[in-house]
Amino acid sequence: MTRPPLPYSPDVEQPSEGEQKTIDGIIQGMTQQSQTVEKREHHAVRASHAKSTALAVGTLEIPQGLPPELAQGLFARPGTYPVAVRFAQGPGEHLGDRVSTHRGMSIKIFDVPGEKLPGHATDTQDFVLASGTTFPSGTAEGFLRDGTVIGKAAGLPEGAKSAVASLARNLNRVLHAFGTESPKADFFGHPFSHPLAEPYYSQAPIRFGDHVAKLGAFPVSQAQEALKDWRLDPKDDEDGFRHAAVDHFSANEVVFELKAQLWRDADSQPIEDASVEWSEETSPFVTVATIRLPAQDAYSTARQRYFDEEMTFRPAHSLAAHRPLGSVMRARLQVYQALSEFRHRENGIPEQNPAAIDAIPA
Repeated sequence: MTRPPLPYSPDVEQPSEGEQKTIDGIIQGMTQQSQTVEKREHHAVRASHAKSTALAVGTLEIPQGLPPELAQGLFARPGTYPVAVRFAQGPGEHLGDRVSTHRGMSIKIFDVPGEKLPGHATDTQDFVLASGTTFPSGTAEGFLRDGTVIGKAAGLPEGAKSAVASLARNLNRVLHAFGTESPKADFFGHPFSHPLAEPYYSQAPIRFGDHVAKLGAFPVSQAQEALKDWRLDPKDDEDGFRHAAVDHFSANEVVFELKAQLWRDADSQPIEDASVEWSEETSPFVTVATIRLPAQDAYSTARQRYFDEEMTFRPAHSLAAHRPLGSVMRARLQVYQALSEFRHRENGIPEQNPAAIDAIPA
């Protein structure tokens, strides 16, 4: 029998002593990483998920009849909302696809009324998702530790980064043979699979109205199912993930079910450590909405500039009812803003958090 969901209260979070110093260190380290990349690319790019693969618009549909524990926050009432979705590769620099690491799926939902987090005055809700059910660094302290390593590696040649990704992929291939895997290995060496054929996760928890949850977006269309065995040969195309995703969008609707995994066990499902996977036996993912992205040109020149250079996606762009929770999320609330401000300032391009889907170019 499934346990009832635990209630949200402010004291579900327990910040560690000195956490702000840690967050300041993350911002400093990732800014230095961005400066290194900027010198090489002669342009400031996102400190993570810099290389986009598909840029789409569509709708998010919330069904009627959700049970009370799921009819929370944004999902409290049935309806259809416009959305913009950015798919991207993980590194905070533009690398060839042989460096296949973790991936991102950032979702901006428009026309969302309700109380927002401080500093967010637009009627939008962002969910920033990534491949992998957990965030391997776990906490802000781990984020600083691992981010320092990544930052030092930013100046290495691309061939060295490709070798690390290959070793990580091979490690997970061996682990899979024994029925296990390493989230950190997947973070640094993701399979050459199709970006539209795999799930994406919040990895860390958010407030879910009266409760707490992690989110996941799962591909469900038959056309996406047909892509599950697709593999890129990066020797043939160093931008193959983008070309494959854009080609698929040119002729197919892309559909993801957005699912919530409610917090049901405080002992086995910690709020403060995002490296711990929440068991689906204890708390299964349950559908709360469907994201429909119709066939479209998912990489026009105007759209690429708007998504990649101007528009921002942040966990802080949120309803109060979906406040990000835990150590990693508290860090992200500050880190994303600081790095976005650096990037836009360096490039001389004002950042945009559009209030309506009409702002996005065709």
